[in-house]
Amino acid sequence: MVKHKKGPKDAGLPPGTLIHVGEKKTETTKISIIDYDEVHIQERMVESAEECFPYKDRPTVTWIKIDGLHEIDVIEKIGRHFELHPLVLEDILNTGQRPKIEEFEDYIVIIIKMFILEQKGRIDAEQISIVLGPNFVLSFQEKEGDVFNNILERLKKGKGRIRKMKSDYLAYTLVDTVVDQYFVILEGLGEKIESIEEDLLNNPGPETLHPIHELKRMMIQLRRSVWPLREVVNRFERSESQLINESTKPFLRDVYDHTIQAIDTIETYRDMLSGMLDLYISSVSNRINEVMKVLTIIATIFIPLTFITGIYGMNFKYMPELGMRWGYPAILIVMALISVTMLVYFRRKRWL
Repeated sequence: MVKHKKGPKDAGLPPGTLIHVGEKKTETTKISIIDYDEVHIQERMVESAEECFPYKDRPTVTWIKIDGLHEIDVIEKIGRHFELHPLVLEDILNTGQRPKIEEFEDYIVIIIKMFILEQKGRIDAEQISIVLGPNFVLSFQEKEGDVFNNILERLKKGKGRIRKMKSDYLAYTLVDTVVDQYFVILEGLGEKIESIEEDLLNNPGPETLHPIHELKRMMIQLRRSVWPLREVVNRFERSESQLINESTKPFLRDVYDHTIQAIDTIETYRDMLSGMLDLYISSVSNRINEVMKVLTIIATIFIPLTFITGIYGMNFKYMPELGMRWGYPAILIVMALISVTMLVYFRRKRWL
């Protein structure tokens, strides 16, 4: 199932009031700094927000990774120093945001949803906020995870072009990793759908119906996040901001293609699940029809037999057959012949 975040609404408060809306997913906020250029890289954990301040104007590319959003003072200090609008900080702290992108003069803000497939088939949703600056990228996550570990490994080993590119390429890499995570989720859900479909064809039952409804809810949640993400990536790629280099735009177009592919897959799975519900209803109806057909045939056979026994069950004194020596076996033979004749007739009509 998908975990939905719930939190208090900041109704009545002035715009820009910083309140963490969502589930507290980590005990302490952790801040990591990855500062690099083509020839060197430095990674360190810092204890306070103030230690991030010197990296704002460095000529190198700096990735400041913040894991945990519940410590509002930390988010506020970083936001003020990097000159983020109070409404942007409010959106970062409100984890129920719809995926979106906002462009400012000196930075671009991207808010997207990331899904992680947990054990027992559950899906955990997490909001990722990315701030792209001239020479820095700020990423805000609800909890510490290993989704971006492959990017850290590429930075440390100097693999690919990431160390040679600017901060916009790093932001693209983060978005691309989140989009790739959708395919991991969809692959797992696809295997579940195939398994349920096989059970549905072989032995449909009430226990099959619950997983179908659960998967439909997951697809609705994924669709709500992927459809806006398409618009986010499209605007990111078409942006005329000076922060995005022309050399990065082909990679953004590739992410857009992946987003469209994810949407197509989700729509295909939704159609399959709707078809599986129809198949379940048809299978149950067919089973009921088969049972009703058998009961109807049995009742039809016993109607003339009941008629005969009803006649000879009447208590009239003068019934000629009652005095016959072979009357009882004769009636049984007649009843048996009627039953056999009706069975043969039903067989020829292919009702059996």
